Amino acid sequence: MSIISRFKKRLPIVGGGQAQPVAPSSRPAPLPPEAPTTERGDQDAQSFIAEVVKTNPITLFMKGSPTMPQCGFSANATAILSGYGHGLKHVDVLSDPEVRQGIKDFSSWPTIPQIYIGGEFLGGSDILAQMHQSGELGEVIEAAMAASAD
Repeated sequence: MSIISRFKKRLPIVGGGQAQPVAPSSRPAPLPPEAPTTERGDQDAQSFIAEVVKTNPITLFMKGSPTMPQCGFSANATAILSGYGHGLKHVDVLSDPEVRQGIKDFSSWPTIPQIYIGGEFLGGSDILAQMHQSGELGEVIEAAMAASAD
């Protein structure tokens, strides 16, 4: 007896030999289209960026998240901004390639992270660090927080 014959002998017999047609009403319904998996949904990237910047006093477009930054510059920007004790809105550009390119076009700035405070583009991690060291960043943040409270 060959190996294949031994396996066939042990396999259970399923069905009665002839396939039964499936009634049209018992067929599963087609799946709905997948929902967008990015924060912006189906909104175009430029509109999404403009809305996020306008509605949040402190916005950080970064690689990753504040709890899990995916690059040293994003980690540095997060650490500096977190030290001021105000909440910040972050957008993970790695999760949405259109926003990743869109933010560069929006600001005409080629690198990420990008920081917006009070709706105004400040720059990247290096400029944020310079403003923090000079004390200017604290003043800008306080002015933006006061303006958003009004």
